[in-house]
Amino acid sequence: MTVHRQPGTVITDRTFVVPLDHSRPEGERIELYAREVVAAGRERDRLPWLLYLEGGPGGRSPRPLGRDGWLVRALDDYRVLLLDQRGTGRSTPATRQTLPARGDAAAQAEYLSHFRADSIVRDCESVRRELLGEDGRWSVLGQSFGGFCAVTYLSFAPEGLREVFITGGLPGLRVTADDVYRAAYPRMERKNAGHYARYPEDVEAVRSIVRHLHDHEVFLPNGGRLTPEAFQALGLMLGFATSSHALHYLIEDALVPTSTGIELSDSFLSQAATRLSFVANPLFAVLHEPIYGQRSVDSGPTGWAADRIRAEFPQFNAGAALAGDSPVLFTGETIHPWMFTTDPALAPLREAAELLAQREQWPDLYDPRRLADNEVPVAAAVYHDDMYVDTAHSLATARAIRGLRTWVTDEYEHDGLRVSDGRVLDRLVRLARGDL
Repeated sequence: MTVHRQPGTVITDRTFVVPLDHSRPEGERIELYAREVVAAGRERDRLPWLLYLEGGPGGRSPRPLGRDGWLVRALDDYRVLLLDQRGTGRSTPATRQTLPARGDAAAQAEYLSHFRADSIVRDCESVRRELLGEDGRWSVLGQSFGGFCAVTYLSFAPEGLREVFITGGLPGLRVTADDVYRAAYPRMERKNAGHYARYPEDVEAVRSIVRHLHDHEVFLPNGGRLTPEAFQALGLMLGFATSSHALHYLIEDALVPTSTGIELSDSFLSQAATRLSFVANPLFAVLHEPIYGQRSVDSGPTGWAADRIRAEFPQFNAGAALAGDSPVLFTGETIHPWMFTTDPALAPLREAAELLAQREQWPDLYDPRRLADNEVPVAAAVYHDDMYVDTAHSLATARAIRGLRTWVTDEYEHDGLRVSDGRVLDRLVRLARGDL
């Protein structure tokens, strides 16, 4: 094991080997990487463990720079394990570079079918037993999709849990992918309204950019195509604390005069390429809708739900907005099949993604009856009008999990855990312990 020291912390690299398919423990095995973080001077203390599960799907764990962010609070009480979930970070990777070694698109899709919350939770249980022993229990902190995983954990293996903290990640227990996006588009529209109210000059700026994209074929520095629909996808930014401001700064000088006419600036194109590419997180795109599949809720495929449901909300049609005088609306956390042609990082995964979109009979991820009998202390931060996770779905789930305590707040957006310097986590710890 490699040990490093950073300001206020001691960090230990750990690796674990787990089955690809936990129903076939004798089969192929993959590697998981995790970073153990403990407060400097407390390395030898018998501290309880806190497992952190990142959002996504497909997000690697945070890379700490000493005792920063929510670790400021966590390291008061815990020894923290930052897990790179399967396929991410330093765990056995699943990307356009590695997946072709699996074989054809069907083989790749079959492999990726083992990268949902059910497999992640079974990974966590394997790691828990190795670190704490069969009877050891640990706490879990789940952010966004990590919260989805935490609810799966409560459904599958609550005996391994001491307490659970969830931030912006209470999933609907009995909702389909269609339900998720039918609720999501109105939230996206509200985020657009808030942005344009804050920066009214952006209405015409965005219309001018989209008009330019409609009339010209534009390529990003990474070789991707910037279509009007791809530009609208920059709305993924709008659900975080300062993201409306960041979007405004991105577009304020997007168009520049040149000797041949108006063009999109190199600066804008460079930033847009970074924002739009899934090169650092392809699993986010490939698995984004399969994470909602449950055979007992809907045995059919997720079938590009966000793309299909978008047709029910014509106000997001950029061409129609340009033909009239309406603002062009940005979209949000929606994945569309055209992304697998415009983004070079996703293009090699297009066929596998299509097979996953059409896959049926996804195993269930949540057990409502077991959750109704829950005995693990659970506290959840539910962000008012969260852009990425529907508040109504979250509150229904909160009512369905016995003993769960919620903190509903509009003080923070979806990134509250990251930007609050430990205040969000502190409140959840106190809620779970009955101190509030």
